[in-house]
Amino acid sequence: MNLHQKVALITGGSKGIGLAIAESMISHGMKVAITGRNLESLYEAQKSINSESLLIIESDTKHFESNQKAVDLTLQKWGCIDVVIANAGVGYFKEVDQISIEEWNNTIEINLNGAFYILKASVESLKKSKGYYITIASLAGTNFFEMGAAYNASKFGLVGFTQAAMLDLRKHDIKVSTIMPGSVSTYFNDHTPSDADAWKIQPEDIAQIVLDLLNMPARTLPSKIEVRPSFPHHKGK
Repeated sequence: MNLHQKVALITGGSKGIGLAIAESMISHGMKVAITGRNLESLYEAQKSINSESLLIIESDTKHFESNQKAVDLTLQKWGCIDVVIANAGVGYFKEVDQISIEEWNNTIEINLNGAFYILKASVESLKKSKGYYITIASLAGTNFFEMGAAYNASKFGLVGFTQAAMLDLRKHDIKVSTIMPGSVSTYFNDHTPSDADAWKIQPEDIAQIVLDLLNMPARTLPSKIEVRPSFPHHKGK
């Protein structure tokens, strides 16, 4: 894919991985729309990137109508959509008997339903552009762990959804991939990145993977990418 002037839409793009992807895409000549629920965070993202190639959209990915609005506003602004990144995510890490109904539903609605909704809203545009749909999943989509029942369920579902969507959509010349990171230094789950996170995958590393996917020869599709820190963290080292 020749990235210059291509248009991307990223859910959950105001911080962390989504913002790093947006920054990297814009630096390579792309136009990018990012969505988020927090308008203040979107304004901060806009301020940090400071480019006319960025469009911010207030949107709640767990509602289909919000995803449709994001697609419509992106099309109004730039006329097409070439890449969609389903990045928005949330996590509640509690033992299964302690998870509330609200926390369970929120996890599934944002992490899994939201990925379907943004694809549903954008798929006709992606058919026209012969574009690319990428989900940001997690190694939690293949490795279960204690206090991960809701998060595991959402990410196992997201990986399965993305792989099945890949089989459905490649006949329309739409590429589909899922990226499954391990520990990433982000603001996820109210964490504030610090020097103590230097051993983790950095958001710009995931952005590099996205660019590498977009630059793959058209004949080749890496459909599922697992990515881990090179060196596991050892407490006190």
